[in-house]
Amino acid sequence: MPQILINGYFLCRNLTGIERFAFELTKRLDELSAFEEISIIVPGDIVTLPPYKNLRIILHKKKEPHIWWQMVTLQLFLLTHREYIILEFANTILPFFPGIVFLHDIYCEFFPEDFRGLKNWLVRLYNKWQYRLIAKHAKRIITVSKFSRSQIADAYNIDSHNISVVYNGWEHFKNIVPDYSIFNEHPEFKARGYFFTLGSLSMRKNILWIIKYASKHPQTMFAVSGTSLPVLKVRELEDTTAPSNILLLGYLSDSKVKALMERCRAFLMPSYYEGFGIPPLEALSCGAEIIISNAASLPEIYGNTAHYIDPYNTDIDLEELMQNPIEKPDALLAKYSYDNSARQVYELLKEFR
Repeated sequence: MPQILINGYFLCRNLTGIERFAFELTKRLDELSAFEEISIIVPGDIVTLPPYKNLRIILHKKKEPHIWWQMVTLQLFLLTHREYIILEFANTILPFFPGIVFLHDIYCEFFPEDFRGLKNWLVRLYNKWQYRLIAKHAKRIITVSKFSRSQIADAYNIDSHNISVVYNGWEHFKNIVPDYSIFNEHPEFKARGYFFTLGSLSMRKNILWIIKYASKHPQTMFAVSGTSLPVLKVRELEDTTAPSNILLLGYLSDSKVKALMERCRAFLMPSYYEGFGIPPLEALSCGAEIIISNAASLPEIYGNTAHYIDPYNTDIDLEELMQNPIEKPDALLAKYSYDNSARQVYELLKEFR
């Protein structure tokens, strides 16, 4: 009988976005499954391994570059362990041993202009190849919103009924203790006196919207946290200079992020493309109001709990926008739960055992 094998390479990375999603669902699959009912394979020299109680842990070789782990190490392992079906959380598939795959979105298919330069062009080419392999050969495709399901089905001519939707969650944020020292480091951030943005700061996160808006409203403060800021300035903003009322904070710990979310005027996400968009969910769990774009999956996910902006138009007043009534997020937070999602995945996995 086939056994499920989780690709545990996400444990070698920082827990943001997809890696966080994989970590939280794997932790709950460990709780739901019987002893050694599901296995997980990870590099043998991993620094920190969660204390799984039921998952069978396979420590295999040492940490390698991700593409080598995917294309060589895992496939050689499965060549001699054909009893396994691989579960992939991160938009990837093994060409010779396709399994069950989470395909969160297909951004690269719709915004080729965002992939500038040779390196990014190669990244897009690799992603397109992987996504088309997933569409053709995956034993089951799982995605994170109805929006993504529709796009995947249309782009690759797949029956949407063959694509499962499993939503993200937010409960990891409950256990984070806010670190208010961020306000000593940046006394210019007064309670309810700034808008806060968090993300990877890739093209689709649309930081340029904030810069354009901030230039028109010099009295409004913006705190922006995210990685790859040097790349951002070169590739996204080109010659644009951030005005003085925007503070680019770079990477921040979850504790400082939570502190900023708790005290912000609102959490702002002007992205023009998201497969789900977890940060607004985290912000809602902190009691913050959210202002998000009316594009891609965001209206589907957040419904009437959010204020909406056009990601291509900065001719609005955020303060006026926030006067509009919105729904409380209680029902939304109950709906988008890692516990619910893990149970759904566990039931899906039963089809393959």
